[in-house]
Amino acid sequence: MTDRVVPATARQRRRPTKQGVVLSEELIVETAMRLIEEHGAEALSVRRLGRALGADPSSLYRYFRHTDDLMLAVADELIGRTLRSWRPTGDWRADLRDLGLRMHAGALAHPRAAVLSSHRVTGRDHEIQAVETIIGVLRDAGFPDAEAVRIYHAFVDQALAFAALDSASTALPRPAREAEAAVWRATYARLPADTHPHIAATARHLVADMPRSSYPMALDLLLSAAAARLAGIRDGTDT
Repeated sequence: MTDRVVPATARQRRRPTKQGVVLSEELIVETAMRLIEEHGAEALSVRRLGRALGADPSSLYRYFRHTDDLMLAVADELIGRTLRSWRPTGDWRADLRDLGLRMHAGALAHPRAAVLSSHRVTGRDHEIQAVETIIGVLRDAGFPDAEAVRIYHAFVDQALAFAALDSASTALPRPAREAEAAVWRATYARLPADTHPHIAATARHLVADMPRSSYPMALDLLLSAAAARLAGIRDGTDT
């Protein structure tokens, strides 16, 4: 794609595509997400998208300037799907934990798209809503503005980092995933105590724990630290 786009008011396609559907930004993003999971980054080509939509590839320029513009829309849609499934309760710590876990689960549901988009800043509607919402949760909890931003930053970066890490693992072919998990049993669990005493002592725990994501634990640690900072702010011991 190139840097040309039709104004929003002129984007609506009046006639159905060859497959009988009317193009929209939502349909293109949904199709792009499906193709990314099937083919990876190569899916974001005008020709492949046009073929999947049954549309002239040039018609995609009515909605997106170039493939990176489409990639940002995909990233924003992943955020939107998380927000649409989340309901706050008023308990800031429980709400952020629930939101973080939903962000992580949403990434694993679309692992290839998450790997490609987790590091992007979209500036689009869903991302703006997420920033507003999370900072609002923190400010309502009593965090001063600067502290709310710092915790927001740590919370989001942690969630996105684990989303990319665990999505990359999920996107591996199954034999590769199984081979990596087996390393903990085949290699680490067999290391002798006289040369590797700490690994040998904890081997059964390594075998049980390491194949799983550590995100829930990391998230709990972050929220515990944030709660401790908030308590310090309230009693005047945190400077």
